[in-house]
Amino acid sequence: MRLSLRYRLLLPLTLLLMGDAVATAWAATTAAHSAERRLAAQQWAVARTLAVSTFPLKEPVLRQMKGLSGAEFLLARDERAIESTFPEPKPSPPADVPTATQPQEDDEHTLGPSVEMQGVAFRCLRLPLRATHPDAGSDLYIFYPESLRQTAVSDAVRPLLVLGVAGGLIAVGLAFAFGSRLVRRIRDLEARTRLIAAGDFRPMPLPQGNDELRDLCESVNDMARRLAGFQDELQRNERLRVLGQFSGGLAHQLRNAATGAKLALELFLAENPTADPEPLRVALRQLARIESNLRQFLALGKPPAFVRSNCDLVQLIDQAASLLKPQGQHAGTMLVWNATPEKCVITGDAGQLSHLFGNVIGNAVEAAGAGGTVEIRLTAAGMDSFIVEVSDTGTGPPSHIADKLFEPFVTGKDQGIGLGLAVAKQAAEAHGGAIAWERRDGRTVFQIQLPTGVS
Repeated sequence: MRLSLRYRLLLPLTLLLMGDAVATAWAATTAAHSAERRLAAQQWAVARTLAVSTFPLKEPVLRQMKGLSGAEFLLARDERAIESTFPEPKPSPPADVPTATQPQEDDEHTLGPSVEMQGVAFRCLRLPLRATHPDAGSDLYIFYPESLRQTAVSDAVRPLLVLGVAGGLIAVGLAFAFGSRLVRRIRDLEARTRLIAAGDFRPMPLPQGNDELRDLCESVNDMARRLAGFQDELQRNERLRVLGQFSGGLAHQLRNAATGAKLALELFLAENPTADPEPLRVALRQLARIESNLRQFLALGKPPAFVRSNCDLVQLIDQAASLLKPQGQHAGTMLVWNATPEKCVITGDAGQLSHLFGNVIGNAVEAAGAGGTVEIRLTAAGMDSFIVEVSDTGTGPPSHIADKLFEPFVTGKDQGIGLGLAVAKQAAEAHGGAIAWERRDGRTVFQIQLPTGVS
């Protein structure tokens, strides 16, 4: 049987309240008994005072004692009332009240049996007056009103009952409110975990209270962040897997076409030595770039082969810039590269670095567009690394892909496939470096950091 957490919390409280009720009832009974004993002790104190008095118990004396004790008094001899505080007509003494015995110091005092006088309920004490008393031979009756006894008992019991009932109700209310709040927070957690299971990995707001549930919410948010990362990695791997299924045949056909075009250009140059060779050489370099890009396409996601050699960054950037200069001229984009006279040598793979610079500079030329400017800078960062900055005056990548710019197949271009920057990142990391981008002074700046040696 399913039992809500709210009621699981209330169940032990209910048992506690039952125990509290029993304890309150016992305390109330004890308080009532104690109140009645105090009244009885007070009446016996009055009785002892009157029993040992040395003056006759006339009606004025009895009325004074009534004012002090609240009891009615009746002095009788031979079953006839002599003096009384009762209103007229004077009642006869009750016949069935036994003679009360003076209790010892440790004995329990009582108010006597219940009697009814003139239609009013009383507790009655009957005391015989001894020979030394002026009214010796008479019986003194003390009638304590039942209403006053009940009032005294109620006054003693009422605070305990009010405190017990009120405390119990407050405890139940607080427990119910706390349980409802706790259940609500747990249900919020349940709803959040269901959203996570459905693929929504947004973090949930943390509760204000610093308790175990807050720790649990933080754990759920951490789990959501990790699952989001796993999902991105899974999607990336799935894209690479799908890419591998069809890339082989497509790349083979494209490489064959590029090779045929290269052979045709080389043959034309061999048969026409007087022709201007520069445009054809540019075309050959572009075909070589196509062939190289196809090799990158096939190798994406695999550990790149690293051929270690001394590479001059100035020369590699110069080659990439000269290769892309015709594309910039055709698009109306100014390419600014002021090569430094000194060499900037690192240990690395010249082929990978060429792809790295070609992809980043080529993306910048496309992003700058007509009338735009692309600027390349090479600076030393201390004694052990260099920084290459490629900036363009374009508008920058769209916001929805800004955080995923270096992932495969992520692109903001209508005709792009999103592989250039992924290849650039792979090449930079293979050299122990890093690549990042930012918007700075209205320009998009890609910063490539390369150490002098492979890490």
